[in-house]
Amino acid sequence: MLGRLARWLRLMGYDTAYANGISDHQIAARARAECRVVLTRDQALAQRKGIRCLFVHSQVLEEQIREVVTAFGAPAPRPESRCSECNVPLVELTSEQAAPYVPPYVLNTHHRFHRCPTCERYYWAGSHWSRIEERIARALHGGTGAR
Repeated sequence: MLGRLARWLRLMGYDTAYANGISDHQIAARARAECRVVLTRDQALAQRKGIRCLFVHSQVLEEQIREVVTAFGAPAPRPESRCSECNVPLVELTSEQAAPYVPPYVLNTHHRFHRCPTCERYYWAGSHWSRIEERIARALHGGTGAR
């Protein structure tokens, strides 16, 4: 129910596990086993004993981000530190290491590259990154944007 929020939290540097389609019991067991806080919009799950939960009130992404930051503090200092898809810490690559995997234009215009060792996605701060940063800044400073 909060998959979009999970992806954005990863982009911000939070260690964010997300599992869709599992039972509340499985969520609680995983949270206990991994010492995680459960973010949920499910009242019954939020009131469950034996796990730490944050009930996310808003349905608006920027407001959800603000709720998480208010509850847990600022994100990690390196936003590109986690894969937005699978949450694994990214590995920094040299331009030479990234060369076979990124378009030539990107290789010529960027100097920092990252790779997910699990899903093999490659990351760099492309033109979209400024829009991501702007949306995160709006979320952190109280503005709302597109849903």
